[in-house]
Amino acid sequence: MEILLHLSPSKTATRKRRMIAKTKILRALSYGSLAVCAQSLVALLFLAFACVSVSRAQPARPIRLVALGDSLTAGYGLPAKDAFPAVLQRALRAAGWNVTVKNAGVSGDTASDGLNRLDWSVGKNVDGVILELGANDMLRGIDPAVTRAALATILSRLTARKIKVLIAGMKADPALGKAYGRSFQSIYPDLAKKYHAALYPFFLDGVAGSPDLELADAMHPNALGVRKIVTAMLPPVEGFLRTIVAQAKS
Repeated sequence: MEILLHLSPSKTATRKRRMIAKTKILRALSYGSLAVCAQSLVALLFLAFACVSVSRAQPARPIRLVALGDSLTAGYGLPAKDAFPAVLQRALRAAGWNVTVKNAGVSGDTASDGLNRLDWSVGKNVDGVILELGANDMLRGIDPAVTRAALATILSRLTARKIKVLIAGMKADPALGKAYGRSFQSIYPDLAKKYHAALYPFFLDGVAGSPDLELADAMHPNALGVRKIVTAMLPPVEGFLRTIVAQAKS
């Protein structure tokens, strides 16, 4: 026996509306899933491209830097882990750089002393040098012409070896007079321009004259002071590393 179900017009219309609404929801969910999948795929491709870009941006081996300087580089009065080269290396690695920073700082060294030990302080397979010398020359009142000549020779020899240099400059004590100050402080920008070196104008910028950032001698940075120096120098040092990478590719 065939049973016929007779629905009223109002019930039929309601049923149709429900079916249409259900169809629209299913389509929306389908389109939404496709959109989510597409967005996820784009994100994955972007991450893959970024990883490839980073890997291509740096050489397979670590970039080797040498910090050539005096007690400010050596970390006078501080544990080795708190010295400028060690703190800088940690900061650069945290920023994604595959880099080593050798501590070639010797307390008491003048620019001429740094020149005398250049070859063994900056050995083979070095990519870049952070040159921080001259403070002791200034404190001893050495003729700026002598300091300039020593630093120029260091830069000339490193340039001949195709080693990039970032110069960390120093300021003269005002007690030495304006003439001495002008002659001394012009050394760093002049040599940076002549030898196409990167320049960080004042190594102790933001630290000198701040008791909370200095040791009791009011001359050397304490651990907090070193961290402040590294924070300030990090952007220019990263720019310096990019020039090293670019040179390696050319």
